[in-house]
Amino acid sequence: MRNDLDQIEAAFVGTPLAGLPIGHGPAGTVLVADVDPDRLHAAWQAAEGLVPVVGRRPVLVTDDWDGTLRFRPEPAPGPSESELRAFAEAAEASDPWSIYRHHSEDDEVHEGEVGYYARGVAGVDLTALVSDVPLPTERQELERTLYDRLLADADLHARVLGSVRFLTRTDYWYTPNSVLLMLVPTSDVRSSGYWVDFYGALTREYQRRLAEVLAQWRHRWDARLVASWGTMLQFQVGRPPAPGDEAWTAAGQLKALAPNLDLNRWEVAVALPAGDAWFVHNRP
Repeated sequence: MRNDLDQIEAAFVGTPLAGLPIGHGPAGTVLVADVDPDRLHAAWQAAEGLVPVVGRRPVLVTDDWDGTLRFRPEPAPGPSESELRAFAEAAEASDPWSIYRHHSEDDEVHEGEVGYYARGVAGVDLTALVSDVPLPTERQELERTLYDRLLADADLHARVLGSVRFLTRTDYWYTPNSVLLMLVPTSDVRSSGYWVDFYGALTREYQRRLAEVLAQWRHRWDARLVASWGTMLQFQVGRPPAPGDEAWTAAGQLKALAPNLDLNRWEVAVALPAGDAWFVHNRP
């Protein structure tokens, strides 16, 4: 209703969102248009800080490819309370990592292939670190051994970090031409997954699993969804994982959700503790 829009506009006063066009969006959402592409993070942070006030979680979206993201004259019906509750309960009961798995998890490394996996995509060759590993072996075992030995070599670790640090910087994020802020009609992180448009979650089943990822990452890493560009998700991370087991786990989950992230898992594990921005890429 218009009163709802008026209350949100009033809450925006004094923030980067003040004065921007606002209207009803699809499925019970509210859209804020004309978000400055050069101030995306600031706009999202302002809306995130207002969640306790407006009761809606924010996510940046784009209408570059989606003509349905436009203002509507009247509020469009969203899910009922019972439907949204059932969605969240099914998400919480699910195991997202049973279906989100990177294809490389089952790879085996054979004689003559170590260099392929140990040469970093970002340009650092660590073949010598794992030259004594018996072959064949599982790729994940080889990469974990490589990662553990890398952590023990401060100079080499610094070289690798310098080449992969871009992964956890907001200047690596994608910026569309046209940006809107979508305010979904819930403050609950898990339930907010109902409205997330992502190529890696095209069915309701996958959408529930993605919603559980959002909840797990928020609980463990304070990772908050900033933007959903269809094939890309961008997160602000309040508690980056520590080097070692935490970073290795987070890197595996990120690779599982982002099969088009070209870095090896050991490179992702090096990058994650050093930054507060995560980038997920899953495209056709």
